[in-house]
Amino acid sequence: MGFDTAYEAISEESDSGHRWAFGTGFTDPLAGVDTAVPAGIDGADLAAYCLMLGDDALILSHRLQQWLARAPELEEETALANIALDLLGQARLLLTRAGRADGSDRTEDDYAFDRTEREFRNVRMAEVTDVDFAGLIARLLVFSTWRLALLGRLRESADPVLAAVAAQGVNELTYHRDYAAGWTIRLGDGTDYSRQRMQAGLAAVAPLAAELFVPSAVEQRLAGVAVNPEDLRPEWDAVLAQVLAAAGLDWPEAGWPEAAGGSGGSSPRGGTVGKAGRDGVHTEAMGYLLAELQSVARALPEATW
Repeated sequence: MGFDTAYEAISEESDSGHRWAFGTGFTDPLAGVDTAVPAGIDGADLAAYCLMLGDDALILSHRLQQWLARAPELEEETALANIALDLLGQARLLLTRAGRADGSDRTEDDYAFDRTEREFRNVRMAEVTDVDFAGLIARLLVFSTWRLALLGRLRESADPVLAAVAAQGVNELTYHRDYAAGWTIRLGDGTDYSRQRMQAGLAAVAPLAAELFVPSAVEQRLAGVAVNPEDLRPEWDAVLAQVLAAAGLDWPEAGWPEAAGGSGGSSPRGGTVGKAGRDGVHTEAMGYLLAELQSVARALPEATW
């Protein structure tokens, strides 16, 4: 890479463009980028959409970081760390874009550390904990397959900043999905115990999948800018079917529960999806995650780093 030490490679003082992960290693994520909101696009809606996608990346990145020193092999800890850095880089860009789009000039740190639980807009799949490594792999497979399909379409967004972020993100998410798919097959086609654990991981994540395909009011208003999540379902179905067939696993039949109440929308297999992460309604795990994520910033609110 042209560096004498690994530290030099990740230091912000380095003049080289080489980074460990896209979106990290710089002070201003959007330096030199024209962040003017294109004509005909509502800045508040664009900011809200960027928060959704940025929160998805930020929260899952934090969950993945918690697996360092817990993965079954050192190589897997390195892989998970790199995936977490990729998502953190995406979060930095998207959260900064939100602050520029709505004119508030709020920074990535403002959004990450100064909001309450109800102000976060990530899907709940990003925030939940995992019982074991197989559970993590199941969640990463489902999430990365969905997000890759999303970013693939977002490359055609009418907002050039979102399109540029998506174009780079597709390269990263391709690795994330392939990594998770490889481990899904390895565990599903392994021992009886590993197959049981992988099937249990799918059972745990399946009830959270319906939320991924329900369009929010913001997404519906941003035609041409945002992606309609309903359109992602065929690709997601096809990829998961191929991976699960190779692994000898089944998608849980009870994976699409109906949820009463709320202002959600139709679920992919009928029924109603109620208020969820996009509405600021989260699982119990979210409060504990934010307590850890925001602890230093809240203890030292005037500090800079």
